[in-house]
Amino acid sequence: MALTVGTDAPAFSTKDTNGNTVSLSDFKGKTVVLYFYPKDDTPGCTKQACSFRDASNDYKNKDVVVLGVSADDEAAHQAFTQKYNLNFPLLADTDQSLIKAYDVDGGGYAKRVTYVIDGNGKIIHVDSAVNTSSHASDILAALGL
Repeated sequence: MALTVGTDAPAFSTKDTNGNTVSLSDFKGKTVVLYFYPKDDTPGCTKQACSFRDASNDYKNKDVVVLGVSADDEAAHQAFTQKYNLNFPLLADTDQSLIKAYDVDGGGYAKRVTYVIDGNGKIIHVDSAVNTSSHASDILAALGL
């Protein structure tokens, strides 16, 4: 069962696409879209990532940070990012600690669930019925942005 609205978002610290350490606390005061997806460079995951890529200006203009998370490693994230010109970080959760903490374990991969976390670290929106093609715009609409 996914975490619910009003829950404190579990803290994390992991590596991103470029090997930089990223922590939830890095984004204090900002809204964070933390989206979990099964695997880099698969049809649904590609549509979902590209929807965020294409809406990146809308997110930046609203001061919202987008972070994608899967169990893939940094090298897979780098290849996926380069192939599709992704313009936001992907987090490498190779030990699946984030996947487990956010209760999206699909048995070796992440279930497709998105959490929106406010600047105080509270979950303010959960989407577990993701339309991969329109996900980025669906999240903006759900937040009234």
